[in-house]
This record gives sequence, C-alpha cells and structure tokens, in this order.
Amino acid sequence: MPPSKKDVQAMVAALFTTNAGIERARRQRKGASTLSLLQVIGDHQGIRPSEIADLQQVHPSLVTRQVRELEDADFVTVTADPSDRRSCQVALTSRGSDEQRRLVEFGLKRFALFVREWEPDQVRTLTALLWKLQASMATASDREQRRPSGRRWAQSEDD
Repeated sequence: MPPSKKDVQAMVAALFTTNAGIERARRQRKGASTLSLLQVIGDHQGIRPSEIADLQQVHPSLVTRQVRELEDADFVTVTADPSDRRSCQVALTSRGSDEQRRLVEFGLKRFALFVREWEPDQVRTLTALLWKLQASMATASDREQRRPSGRRWAQSEDD
C-alpha cells in the first residue's frame, strides 16, 4: 500500500525545511558554493564555463564571476579553448585541489556534528532512504518525459 497523502506531505515538509537550511548555509558560507564549483571543475578538468553552468543549473554569468574569483585565488587556471577560441577551459590548480580537500573535510566534520547523537544505523538508514528517494525521482522523471503530452501528474488515491 502506498504512503498516505498525509505521510507524503510530512515528508515533503521535512525535505523542504532541510533543503532551505542547506541553501541558507550555502549562501552564508561561501565555502559550500566554492566546494561545489571546485568539485565540478575537478571532475571535468578542462571544462568550459557554459558546461559548468549546465551541470550546476545556474546562469552562465554567475559561473563567469565565480571562475574569476577562483582564478584570482589561484584555485583554477583559465586557458583558451583550442577547439573554440570564443570560449575557455577551466582546470584545478594544486592549490585548488588542496582547497577542495579542505572544504570536503570541513563539510564532513560539520555533518558529523549534526548527527553526533545518532546511532550509526540511523545514519545508514537515512543515507539508504535518500538514495532510494533520488532513484525514485529519476525514474518518475524519466516516465514523465516519455509520456505523451497531456496530464503530467498522476493523481493518488487520496486526492
């Protein structure tokens, strides 16, 4: 039997509250957005700013500004794109890799503080459920994209 509408509403409220807290922390702590950008660049050495914007789902002008800041801090190098002279490629420097590792460690310590009072099984259960939710969201999104035009939202029995 699927979860009730009330159960889903409670889950959504908890997720939105948690997400809002993470977004606030991300805006207030420059490190979170820097880490996200460093990770994308580190995973895709020689990436174009437009590709970074696509991966992070942000406006390209935001990425341009952020990349300049990272370049000024010597965390990245920016070179002309040999296949398209109108664009450039961004790559991590060794200092950028060090900063990425430092920020990952800071974040892990921060989240460890959040769950310090939890049992290890609770952390593992939350992790498994979050991955399961992500997989379910991806499956639902795939189904929606394959569905012919018309109604995109399925009604539950509680509606």
